[in-house]
Amino acid sequence: MNLKGYIQTGQVTCHDTAGREIPCPGSGQDGEFRKGVSWPRPRFRRKGQTVLDMLTGLVWTRNANLAEFPLLWQEALDFIKDMNRKGLFGFSDWRLPNRRELRSLISHQTRRPALPEGHPFVNVFNGWYWTSTSAAINPAYAWYINMDGARMFYGGKRQFFLLWPVRGKGYGVLPATGQMKCYDSDGRSVPCAGTGQDGEFRFGQVWPSQRFEVIEDIVVDHLTNLCWLKRADLTDGQVTWSEALNAVAEFNNKKNILAKWRLPNINELESLVDCSTHSPALPSGHPFIDVRDGYWSSTTSMYEPDWAWALYLMKGAVGVGQKKGAYFHVWPVSSLTDLRKEDL
Repeated sequence: MNLKGYIQTGQVTCHDTAGREIPCPGSGQDGEFRKGVSWPRPRFRRKGQTVLDMLTGLVWTRNANLAEFPLLWQEALDFIKDMNRKGLFGFSDWRLPNRRELRSLISHQTRRPALPEGHPFVNVFNGWYWTSTSAAINPAYAWYINMDGARMFYGGKRQFFLLWPVRGKGYGVLPATGQMKCYDSDGRSVPCAGTGQDGEFRFGQVWPSQRFEVIEDIVVDHLTNLCWLKRADLTDGQVTWSEALNAVAEFNNKKNILAKWRLPNINELESLVDCSTHSPALPSGHPFIDVRDGYWSSTTSMYEPDWAWALYLMKGAVGVGQKKGAYFHVWPVSSLTDLRKEDL
């Protein structure tokens, strides 16, 4: 069965709670499993002033700072409209990327910038870049991504950040964000036509009409072919990162479990997010119970390897936590191919 709905993080090494590199076999970490659509080699193909990402099929401007200065969110959208009027680089379908499109450029193996090694881009600023996706928790805010270390959070649309134009619909390895509406800089709902926002284009893999299927205590996500525990709190509370990894390993040793489980990588966790809602940022009608605010991933932060990536599910944000702190909950994941056939 083909993987879909999310891509590999790029992480290939494993690290202990102090940030020291350790052998990956048996660690239960992202660098051991490397789940998701694998990266092609070479990943990027440059053509003039544009770059094709052969992993996603998206085309980016080679210059990652065309505007030269930070802009308000609406100014960023207007800047790209002007690019299209001029037919810059021979195209008139540039847009501000949605949050999953911009995150797809991230490598979780690198930092400053957090882009794949050997990338062909120039003028990459180690700071925040706007996306076209408004924050459902407060539509006067929009999501932005930090190219220094790869964090994703939201900020007021009247703040100033950079932009990185993209074009093309891609190869379908990235799911749509779920955002269906558009909002102005004050958070008011506006008609989507001509806005250039995520809610207008809705690019990405279309969600299946029945996204989730419950099989006993397992939920199959037919968008990604990932399987999640229906009860989203394996440890009944917040634990440290090493306790999270150990809890999943111990769970695998129990009798009568229906799959082989692992701590999800950060892209697997983020694939659950529905950007049209919040608290939690999960699709409407989801079947999960005991949903918590934050979850550990198996992905180390290479900015500071004694920290690991986590999903803040109430907001839909991607951040980090120090591995030694009992900050987050545990939500194991498996793959559809790892379920016993008689359970399907």
